[in-house]
Amino acid sequence: MTPPTPPSPTADDSAELLPVATPARTRAALRTLIRPDRGLALTGLGILVAATAVGLLVQPLLGRIVDIVADGRPAGDLTLPVVLLVAVAVVQGLTTTLGLTRIARLGETVLARLRERFVERALNLPADRLERAGAGDLTARVTGDVARVAEAVRSALPEMARSVLAILLTLGALALLDVRFLLAALLAVPVQLLTARWYVRRALTLYADQRVANGAQQQQLLETIGGAATVRGHRLEEQHTERSAGRSRKAVDLTMRSVNLVLGFYGRLHIAEYIGLAAVLIAGFWLVRDGAVSIGTATAAALYFHSLFGPVNAALVLLDDAQSAAAGLARLVGVTDLAEQPEPADGTPEVGKPEAGKAADGKPEAGKAADGKPEAGKAAPASVPRQRTASSEAAVTAHEVSHAYGPGRPVLHGVSLTLKAGEHVALVGTSGAGKSTLARIVAGVQRPTTGTVTAPASTGEASVVLVTQEVHVFTGTLAEDLRLARPDATDADLRTALSTVHALDWAEALPDGLATVVGEGGHRLDPARAQQLALARLVLADPALAVLDEATAEAGSAGARVLERSAEAALAGRTALVVAHRLTQAVAADRVVVLEAGRVVESGPHDELRDADGPYAALWRAWSGSRATTAPHP
Repeated sequence: MTPPTPPSPTADDSAELLPVATPARTRAALRTLIRPDRGLALTGLGILVAATAVGLLVQPLLGRIVDIVADGRPAGDLTLPVVLLVAVAVVQGLTTTLGLTRIARLGETVLARLRERFVERALNLPADRLERAGAGDLTARVTGDVARVAEAVRSALPEMARSVLAILLTLGALALLDVRFLLAALLAVPVQLLTARWYVRRALTLYADQRVANGAQQQQLLETIGGAATVRGHRLEEQHTERSAGRSRKAVDLTMRSVNLVLGFYGRLHIAEYIGLAAVLIAGFWLVRDGAVSIGTATAAALYFHSLFGPVNAALVLLDDAQSAAAGLARLVGVTDLAEQPEPADGTPEVGKPEAGKAADGKPEAGKAADGKPEAGKAAPASVPRQRTASSEAAVTAHEVSHAYGPGRPVLHGVSLTLKAGEHVALVGTSGAGKSTLARIVAGVQRPTTGTVTAPASTGEASVVLVTQEVHVFTGTLAEDLRLARPDATDADLRTALSTVHALDWAEALPDGLATVVGEGGHRLDPARAQQLALARLVLADPALAVLDEATAEAGSAGARVLERSAEAALAGRTALVVAHRLTQAVAADRVVVLEAGRVVESGPHDELRDADGPYAALWRAWSGSRATTAPHP
């Protein structure tokens, strides 16, 4: 059973939470996950059916013992039913263990497949979509929701399978004893069905709301803790504490509502048990009095119904775990589905599609950019704005690229840009001009709202690598961190890459050299060394196109020149687009492209643009003037 899409966050929630899959889509995704292991599922289910059927022999054997005693027969007549009871216990134990093992293996396999798919798709989510949702929502899904699904797979799934089989086969056994016993037992079913319906109708929305509330709470905590310095600096401790407390109170209120729901659920189940057992005992009394059945048969019927208490209660109680897991699964599927499709354009047209067989020419703005035309290439499908080409002249072309992070928030306006093979292009402009957005689009990390990007054909492990100023040092040895870019790299390859970016000396000076543990809990690397590590990974990946988005910004003035030398060495021999944090990078580039308010306003060599009285000249005067008091011009 899967929950419906939970209600949207309230108006006071600034984050646009990631979507939740519909019940139908969740069921379809679950079938897709299970399909590769259908044989394992059928085998496990078949063994559990056999184990349950064998276990149903216990009640008739006990009834037989009752008849032997009631009739006053010799004690030796008890030998056979007792031996059979022992045999039933042994066979049922073995088959149940084998069946549950197979079901558990199925669950773990499906869970692993779900985790891998979720991580893979989450890594490919558009950056702006993650920014709108906030880190809390995705964190809650990758931790809490995955944990709930895992718990259901490991405990609820095997128990649910066994309980449902026990219920069905026990009802069948009651009918074999006497159909009137079955009819008496079924008097409990209306109460149980009403109880299940009452519970499910409330649990569906309640657990979905709980997931949303927990995500909002986690997002608030992340924002408060992550921005603690700013919060303290502006004396906002009280406001943030109250905001966190408010979201915590909402989560606690939903939790208490779920507790009260479960208590009411159990109370109604007990009423059903009393009704059913009383009906079976009364039916047994009348049937024995009329001579229709023996005392042993009536005893077996009562034991059958009593044995239903466990499976029925387990199956209904497991609805609690099932609803919680289903809510989590719907949230996970919502993320995987979002990553599979292009981001909605919010009313804007889909990504443009050039005419088949013609070039998507990089037409500059009139009188401004002079990027030149690319070679003819294949048309890019509307849903896939990037395509591969092996053109020797145009390494990458962005054609009429526009992008908006939401209605009324345009960032780029019809930008066309061509990078020739081996060319280094510096992207400059004031803050908010759209430089980072264009860099992510060229790198393939961000989908444009409209327009196409033609990227280089892959000749190795990677065709495009993006390095930003926010570099993560992964936990593990320095060698393992480097091999993320090329798993088969030898130690000699790693040293060569480090040497290329002028990082070999400090790397070998670490306590254990390349075997030194870095990252969380390990040897701490300062921002400049972490950036050199990222550049070394770029060298190992050896992409045809490298995109650097202010990759030297984290270093202070003292480390800026070192990082610029490292970046220059890493980019040697490859096409590069560099979002310039310092204009020294523009000086070293083959061409400078100036963005202003999301549009290309100038393009050309540094000297040419510096001598012209345009936007770049103004940027250069402002930048060089600010440096004149502290350092000579480069």
